[in-house]
Amino acid sequence: MSDAFQKLFAQMLQSGQEMARAFNPALEKLDTKAFEKLIPTMPADMLEMWFGKTFNRDGLDARTRFLVTIAAMTVQGAHAEPQLRLSIRHAREAGATPREIAEVIYQMGMFGGIPAMQKALSLAQDVFAEEEKDAES
Repeated sequence: MSDAFQKLFAQMLQSGQEMARAFNPALEKLDTKAFEKLIPTMPADMLEMWFGKTFNRDGLDARTRFLVTIAAMTVQGAHAEPQLRLSIRHAREAGATPREIAEVIYQMGMFGGIPAMQKALSLAQDVFAEEEKDAES
């Protein structure tokens, strides 16, 4: 990630944290890691249904479909954490940039609330850091 993008990301996270504290301080400490134990990965048949031949009609490319999916999952908040991580990885593979993903998530703060946006930005940042670590290996 570039320094400018990291600064933008940090600013988005800080803004989200301040708003979360103002709206509901209890949500700031919510740990959703337990959701990943319930659903560690999205099953292949679900991926095929949502992004494969069943719903993959002409009109939207895979990159756009994943960006829309990330937006929807951001609005759902912590309930979709494992699926959101997976969708972010798939969006990157489909050609979405970290900036595009961050902007989609940031936009959803208006619809899903600041805590949902903040959590999604944090998850995205984790995925981007994992990508960088894998690239260095």
